[in-house]
Amino acid sequence: MPHLKLTLSILAVPLGAFLFVYGGYDDSPGAQLLGLLLALTGIVGAVKSWKRLRR
Repeated sequence: MPHLKLTLSILAVPLGAFLFVYGGYDDSPGAQLLGLLLALTGIVGAVKSWKRLRR
């Protein structure tokens, strides 16, 4: 289960970056905010999962 959470967190980072860039292209500040939040949540989740796996 921790491996799945780590994998999903890592996949959330490029998806968030894509959403951020697409929101900028589409001139949608809401999409940019969601992309930023998704990427940051993915980074935090990946770091927390990595720390748990190393214990």
